[in-house]
Amino acid sequence: MTQPQAGTFRCLSSICTHSGCPVTEVTTTIECTCHGSRFSLTDCSPTVGPAVEPLPEVALTVEGDLLVLS
Repeated sequence: MTQPQAGTFRCLSSICTHSGCPVTEVTTTIECTCHGSRFSLTDCSPTVGPAVEPLPEVALTVEGDLLVLS
């Protein structure tokens, strides 16, 4: 999950779209340490390859103080 701005939450797959490795680090980007792909925190698009597809988003709703996967 990421919170790119206050009150906005996104839930993303933790599997890199390049070769199925888990993404393992979140800093200023979401990073796959297997082959160096990096993904944007705001729109999940790859910012550094070899991945060319964005991380898939998982449906999420906010219910009061809870984040609920849909």
